[in-house]
Amino acid sequence: MGPDIRIDRVLPATIGRVYEAWTRAELLTQWYCPNPDLELKVQADVRVGGDYVVEMGPHVVRGTYLEVEPPHRLAFSWKWDGTEDEPTRVEVELTEVPDGTRMLLIHSGFATEEDATNHRMGWEPELGRLAGLLTAQQPDPATDRG
Repeated sequence: MGPDIRIDRVLPATIGRVYEAWTRAELLTQWYCPNPDLELKVQADVRVGGDYVVEMGPHVVRGTYLEVEPPHRLAFSWKWDGTEDEPTRVEVELTEVPDGTRMLLIHSGFATEEDATNHRMGWEPELGRLAGLLTAQQPDPATDRG
């Protein structure tokens, strides 16, 4: 296997909110692209064996969910349309911590260091957008029933 990307962050939200941001198409369309100027469309059938398609303007990535363990873990394949590259693997592990939710993202299986570096440069602003979305979200109605 080639080089891996490992990104470890604490996000300012409950584990349930972070998991929803990774699994609900209407939330994914708010953050799942490094370039906010591109039109973003997401289709996601979040179940083991379910497929997803993310259209970031002219760029399309697709894959299949390999592991779905709410609200702690997701793993899915990742393949860009129009390339001969082998699919890579993305794993997202979520853990509750005092300040919110620890998210460990591991993207593995790259053919070259350059490919891994290019994907890291995509993930970093994307995950910044995720943190911004979670900070801006309204209180969780399940915990704020008054």
